[in-house]
Amino acid sequence: MKALAGMVVAVWAVAAGSAFAGQVAIPSPAGHAEIRIEDDASRFSVRWRGETVVAASPLGLELDDAPAFGTLTLERREDTEVDREIPLVATKASVARDYYRGTTLTFRETAAPKRKLILDVRAYDDGVAFRYRIDDPAPVRLKDERTAFVLAGDPQCLATEVNGSHEMLFERLAVSQLSTDKPYDVPLVCTAASGQASFAIAQAHLQGYAGASLRREGDALRVRLSSVPKRPGPAFVSDGGLRTAWRVVMLGNRPGDMIASHLIGNLNPPPEGDFDWVKPGKAAWDWWSGPLEGVKPDTATYRRFIDFAAESGFPYYLIDAGWSLGAGPCCEARPETDITRAAAGVDMPALVRYAADKGVGLLLWVHWAHLEPRMDEVLDTYARWGIKGVKVDFMDRDDQQMVAFYQRLAAATAQRRLLLDLHGAYVPAGLQRSYPNFITQEGVLGAEWNKMDKRVTPRHNLMLPYTRMLAGPMDYTPGGFRHVAPSKFEVRAVMPLTQTTRGQALAMYVVYDSPLQMVSDAPEAYQGAEGFEFVRRVPTAWDETRFLSGEPGRDIVLARRSGADWYVGAMTADEARTARVPLSFLPAGNYRATVWEDGEALDQVKRSERIVTTRDTLALRLSSAGGAAVILELTDQ
Repeated sequence: MKALAGMVVAVWAVAAGSAFAGQVAIPSPAGHAEIRIEDDASRFSVRWRGETVVAASPLGLELDDAPAFGTLTLERREDTEVDREIPLVATKASVARDYYRGTTLTFRETAAPKRKLILDVRAYDDGVAFRYRIDDPAPVRLKDERTAFVLAGDPQCLATEVNGSHEMLFERLAVSQLSTDKPYDVPLVCTAASGQASFAIAQAHLQGYAGASLRREGDALRVRLSSVPKRPGPAFVSDGGLRTAWRVVMLGNRPGDMIASHLIGNLNPPPEGDFDWVKPGKAAWDWWSGPLEGVKPDTATYRRFIDFAAESGFPYYLIDAGWSLGAGPCCEARPETDITRAAAGVDMPALVRYAADKGVGLLLWVHWAHLEPRMDEVLDTYARWGIKGVKVDFMDRDDQQMVAFYQRLAAATAQRRLLLDLHGAYVPAGLQRSYPNFITQEGVLGAEWNKMDKRVTPRHNLMLPYTRMLAGPMDYTPGGFRHVAPSKFEVRAVMPLTQTTRGQALAMYVVYDSPLQMVSDAPEAYQGAEGFEFVRRVPTAWDETRFLSGEPGRDIVLARRSGADWYVGAMTADEARTARVPLSFLPAGNYRATVWEDGEALDQVKRSERIVTTRDTLALRLSSAGGAAVILELTDQ
């Protein structure tokens, strides 16, 4: 891992005094964003380009087995300005700029016992964040936080309810329309009443803490910590002191402006050690096209997918549920299952060698309940076999114990140079920044649900880039090549259908962020299939990401750069449209534009080539539920 580049840090302290009367204001470096903290630590507010988006909102902690904090007064302020570039591994850009103004505010109770509460606050030009700290070494027990968000002007928001796997639809609702008896997930993405600002409430750096949801209480959205199942008492218990997760408000003029943001990652520690071995790429996958209970363990079947990956130039094949000794249906953690041994008739080390000879690495699916009690033994076995990574499934929790499991697993897989893909997972909070081998994560209502119900609609597909994807990579698992119109869609557990065109299936490989990206359909679905050439060529990790245009639930045009070449993905929901794409984002030069856009039939794409420059505009034909994909290659022509 390369060292941080161009780091400039300035720190200065201010003693208590009249300068603190009323509020402490922390503006971002360019002044676009500002967060204000009351000098008694009672409330905060957030502004974007002069407009209040979060009105005065409660701060504080709800302690367990200890009196609530009394009246607080600001004792000390320590200001910081940081500007540095952080090299990234296998993600949506090669470098993240970490540029903010921050302050650490130390508050003390005015009466005995005169306890201290510390707030760390940061203001970036694309968002703000704060967290609580208690430096006393004694254990801290929390019932909950008092933190809440009072959103100015009852804005319209894209909200999704919380379930264990975080696989729910997004709805467009005003804050006043949110239920008071349901938890809502992060990120919650809203458009300010003026229409001139967009923002997302999120969380970052959960390590050592617990996940949280939002519940409406009057006009406020209250943070609610997730409790450990069957553990009585407080939601969170520390060994000593306290450092909470960051509470985050991402900001932009348009919802799509937040897609390229590095804010969630920047609020996490950078990686320690060498991660240059992390190799992004696409993977053949057996589960999606087969029965719900998974592929039966069979060497011939596994070799067929390995051969397909090799012929297609994919570096990985993911062997899903059913491969291990005593395995049953994919979703059960049977006590007789042994994930350190392959099923009868399958020689896993020999299969690894067969794949390696063809340039393909194998990834293995496991149930977390089988992995957690014998993690070192299992991972050591996989490393000895030559496995390249693991997909761990069905955690379905985000409480303190599960957050600790994620941290332990990310570190243990990194130590053994194994990739990590978590399913049945909570929404990312930036752990990928600290452990780049943690290469993708589910926590999304993705394409697997085409096998089970009708919710993965074109409108839903166009919600995801503006909502769930803001938090981090999402293993949506694209690649379904059997297309029908939404009105003709039917649920099929084997060889499932999708409610999109072939053009949209291709565009997902640009629009959806996942450095480990599935090619989900059966090998036969791709034989001679129009557009598969693009799937083979498109990268999964990028040097730069740019949002060009679009509205949530309606359409999107996104550009990503790999080296000197650019890739464009365009998607639309229910309406057919022509997406006009000015190429002004291109550097000077001539580019060969290879375009795949919707054809006459749902499974057809029209392929064309032309030479373009930064002065040109592409007009891409998008059918209903459709899309287009473009490669722009620098050329001497």
